[in-house]
Amino acid sequence: MNIIDTLSQEFNIKQNHANNIVGLIDEGCTIPFIARYRKEMTGSADDEVLRNFADRLTYLRNLNMKKEEVNHLISEQGKMTDEIKAMLENAKTMTEVDDIYRPFRPKRKTRASIAISKGLQPLADYIFEQKAFKDLEAYSTEFISDEKGIKTSLDAQQGAFDIIAEMISDNAENRKDLRELFLKKSKITSKLLEHEKNFTYETYKDYSEDISKIPSHKILALNRGESEECLKISLELDENLALNLIKDRFLKKHGDYQDIMIKVIEDSYKRLILSSIEREVRNELTDKANEQAIKMFELNLKPLLLQAPLKGKVVLGFDPAYRTGCKLAVVDENGNLLDYAVVFATPPQSKIEESEKKISELVDKYNIDVISIGNGTASKESEIFVASLIKKLHRKVAYAIVNEAGASVYSASKLGTEEFPNYDVTVRSATSIARRLQDPLAELIKIDTKSIGVGLYQHDMPQNRLGEVLDGVVESCVNSVGVDLNTASYSLLSRISGLNMGIAKNIVDYRKEIGGFKKRNELLKVAKLGDKAFNQSAGFLRIVNASNILDNTGVHPESYEATNKMLKILGKNLDDVKNNNVEILMKQAENYGISKLAKEVGVGEPTLIDIINELQKPGRDIRDSLPQPTLRTDIMDMSDLKPNMVLDGVVRNVIDFGVFVDIGVHQDGLVHISQITNRFIKHPSEEVKVGDHVKVKIIKVDVDKKRISLSMRIDQEF
Repeated sequence: MNIIDTLSQEFNIKQNHANNIVGLIDEGCTIPFIARYRKEMTGSADDEVLRNFADRLTYLRNLNMKKEEVNHLISEQGKMTDEIKAMLENAKTMTEVDDIYRPFRPKRKTRASIAISKGLQPLADYIFEQKAFKDLEAYSTEFISDEKGIKTSLDAQQGAFDIIAEMISDNAENRKDLRELFLKKSKITSKLLEHEKNFTYETYKDYSEDISKIPSHKILALNRGESEECLKISLELDENLALNLIKDRFLKKHGDYQDIMIKVIEDSYKRLILSSIEREVRNELTDKANEQAIKMFELNLKPLLLQAPLKGKVVLGFDPAYRTGCKLAVVDENGNLLDYAVVFATPPQSKIEESEKKISELVDKYNIDVISIGNGTASKESEIFVASLIKKLHRKVAYAIVNEAGASVYSASKLGTEEFPNYDVTVRSATSIARRLQDPLAELIKIDTKSIGVGLYQHDMPQNRLGEVLDGVVESCVNSVGVDLNTASYSLLSRISGLNMGIAKNIVDYRKEIGGFKKRNELLKVAKLGDKAFNQSAGFLRIVNASNILDNTGVHPESYEATNKMLKILGKNLDDVKNNNVEILMKQAENYGISKLAKEVGVGEPTLIDIINELQKPGRDIRDSLPQPTLRTDIMDMSDLKPNMVLDGVVRNVIDFGVFVDIGVHQDGLVHISQITNRFIKHPSEEVKVGDHVKVKIIKVDVDKKRISLSMRIDQEF
């Protein structure tokens, strides 16, 4: 297999670009670096395409290695043929290669292997050929042997039948066709076990659906129900469809021994093929469902990480609880911990006056602007308390509900301990809740991404694969935003292209030693940060008050010379950039001629355009243009909701069958996919993403079950 050709075709990328991408990956370049600073070499492929490309490259290389291994193993047995070589060459998946190797794989003792050891292969080959040039009964008697345990001709024939059944079962093309048949024509069914104990899986009590139509989330739900011994799952296929397929392949027209072969085919299918094909098909369904679920997690995680930060505000983190009290942490505009406390504002103690007094003191002392409330246990009671309190304060204060998923994981982690060695886990958790409002990206990257909770069944996923994909999302987000080299934590720096945790810690240590970086090339003095790491990382690191304004942009140091040359041609300089006197720089470049200008300064057109965009907004944060966090001053209850009421909401999670929307009543409502838009869509992600601000209409409220049904089709009446 020519991997470059395959990748070029699959991704619709020119061969030279595909070849360049492979070369850059093999050199150790990161995906963010390739996407941002090697556009001319890749045809301006974005980071999502490049990550998929890298995943596919790994798969194809592993596939080639497996083909070579199987080729070697079969050749060692002296059984390699031109036909097998061609089949290996044309195999597109690992499963197909496994099928090709199946007849040659060392097997545990089977009925067929026992028959072969007794010397019955010639008899099996004779019957399988279906040409009766000798009497079967007479020929079978030639294999009778007391020593081998073949007492009669029927014993010999049965052994031959077993060999043929296994030959049919091991045939690679046969297995491939049967798998495809199951995937197209079979149904998956489930039965609920011990019905009264398993209300969770009531939906799947007597469930049946075509495999070709079943959505991924149902596959995962069925799998979980089966693993919890609540559901019995099976695949159903018209047996005649499968048997006829096998007969078409192995029964010869006008051949002899038709009746015998039909019985052997039936035995092979029922005894050897059916259960293994069912297992393979279910594994394939699960693999696809896992990939879809991981894709959804990836799709949801990116907008969650890229939520707009709440800048320049002093925030009180409010970590709700019942018995142990609500933990408070005050952080300044830069996320530094100023103070902490505990109040008992919720049952069972409900020391309301005492709690109000303490928080009022903190608000006045530190000029708190916003209270950030975690959405976990006791969140509802805490929100009611805060909404009542802020009406009594002398200072204008708002509150926001923050997703606290993973806060407890962070607070007990090694990173949390290193960041706050002198504080207990409760203070760390409240601090994290406050910081999540100030800078979601900087705080959420400290948490195991699988704990953030913007997907379904994430704990059932292949954890290595899930971690690999989500780490890629985090890397992409951090690098697309860039980080302040003089304020970023080492955990945030470690996510920058070309850096790791060790180098990031060295950067922070050196930063303390010199009192802050003045220019990017000072990074080369950091221990273990060599030329390669500098080249990969420098463009994503910002120095806000650098003497060279380019150090506060996404312009890579390798392009500084070209940037100065371009500015000179257009009658500008770096002081103009510093003083924001380059608003029409792009227009000037277009008038001069982008192609001509790029050639004169020695960069490609995509790089030139990126440089100009950076110069027009030095130090910009791409998140500033996104909707700001929703701040509240009052509260609603589920009991206040009525059908046809229209409310503003924020999308919290996007899943295969709909979206969950926060409408400010503590319980997220569900907009089913059919209620997202008037037009047909295959998936909710076509219309919305996590963090979107949307208008929704109430369809139905079930207070007892805590379910809210919503519609984004505002024109409908319910």
